[in-house]
Amino acid sequence: MADFVGAVDQGTTSTRFMIFDHSGNEVGRHQLEHEQILPQAGWVEHNPIEIWERTVAVVRTAMQKANLSASDLAAVGITNQRETAVVWDRRTGRPYYNAIVWQDTRTDRIASALDRDGRGDVIRRKAGLPPATYFSGGKIQWILDNVDGVREAAERGDAIFGNTDSWVIWNMTGGTDGGNHLTDVTNASRTMLMNLETLDWDDELLSFFNIPRRMLPEIRPSSDPNTFGTAHSPGPLGGDVPITGDLGDQQAATVGQVCFAQGEAKNTYGTGNFMLLNTGTNLVRSENGLLTTVCYKFGDAAPVYALEGSIAVTGSAVQWLRDQLHIIHEAAESESLAAQVPDNGGVYFVPAFSGLFAPYWRSDARGAIVGLSRFNTSAHIARATLESICYQTRDVVDAMAQDSGVTLDVLKVDGGITQNNLCMQIQADVLGVPVSRPVVAETTALGAAYAAGLAVGFWKNTDELRENWNESQRWQPNWSQEQREQGFGKWKKAVQRTLDWVDVD
Repeated sequence: MADFVGAVDQGTTSTRFMIFDHSGNEVGRHQLEHEQILPQAGWVEHNPIEIWERTVAVVRTAMQKANLSASDLAAVGITNQRETAVVWDRRTGRPYYNAIVWQDTRTDRIASALDRDGRGDVIRRKAGLPPATYFSGGKIQWILDNVDGVREAAERGDAIFGNTDSWVIWNMTGGTDGGNHLTDVTNASRTMLMNLETLDWDDELLSFFNIPRRMLPEIRPSSDPNTFGTAHSPGPLGGDVPITGDLGDQQAATVGQVCFAQGEAKNTYGTGNFMLLNTGTNLVRSENGLLTTVCYKFGDAAPVYALEGSIAVTGSAVQWLRDQLHIIHEAAESESLAAQVPDNGGVYFVPAFSGLFAPYWRSDARGAIVGLSRFNTSAHIARATLESICYQTRDVVDAMAQDSGVTLDVLKVDGGITQNNLCMQIQADVLGVPVSRPVVAETTALGAAYAAGLAVGFWKNTDELRENWNESQRWQPNWSQEQREQGFGKWKKAVQRTLDWVDVD
């Protein structure tokens, strides 16, 4: 058998291809950013053609750098930014419109209308999600309603939809020459269109958005020996490699963190923050602002569900310091700048650029920096930015404890911001529990590789995957309980200042 498994990680700001050996060690990678298109306030788009070109480039470059050929890969997995919607022409392969990114808020009127007339309660019950701008369903409706000719093309069967996993799979398996129009249960569970119990598209939910069923990809398990297709020549791999894994990025990170037991949780720090708690085969419906979602489905086994706390803006708040405020030149400088001060100097930053996600779900909120005085400097703003990441996580941890009764003993973390030691120390202080980072911090790609490898027998079972997990660093909380609660109380006051800023019909 081949010695390695590959994973395409198509993220919000970049696309990477990573190659892993049987021990879960990284043996190769390449990564490229893509443009963030911001046509107007609240709108966030990507160019799907650019994303596919970046995918081709990172796969080819990573394979060349590792001196590997297609025959060295047992399988390939796909993981992706969830909820980012692409609608394209199956005949030409051309998108009808840019991909509408999960952060985009243009569908706020669609979401609020669903809640006004009771349809929102049906969506919560069937799909496990609140009506929100976050999810794909409203984005598909917006394209159908606002881009000339798309609805007619959809009725003919020419216009098809997918989150970016489906877009990559379709192109990688041939595109206009027989490409497979597929997705997995985790991505489908982020659309407001899939029934969590049947794991199939739901006609009643489709009717709420006036979306033709024939637009939608076929739903498969996350790890599927029957494959999502073959990444074949003349594609980026240059040879026939089975695509046997597909997971939304946060579910992939949960698999990469080997959270296979009920009650295990992980938090991924990326563009946003995403915390998932494995609830086993139990479908736990949140009463505290969390999402009920599919965690993964391996082959014919029963689906495993999760509670999720999704936070829209964490790592992208650090990018904002760099790209809009220009108080740092590189994202890593946020740590050294924030370390210049012992505390936040009374400053709190709530980065509600796209409204507030879990546990608030307020599309009317917008970002605010509060508590400023002339004493404060850019270092206090940098510190407040890191603290905002950690306080938003505390909001989600508290909601999970209320929904599930599970109190965390330790928080497993991954993603780019976990390289910021100060931020992780603040996270431990804010939560009052240890924070643990694994040796392989890029668990999203690793989880997709695990799903693909399990399907072809590269790994025999999840016990083998557990043996691969090793801790790299652990942060212990230093704050007193009084410090912790005082800081969190002021954070809650700051959140209140962001609400009711945008008028939503």
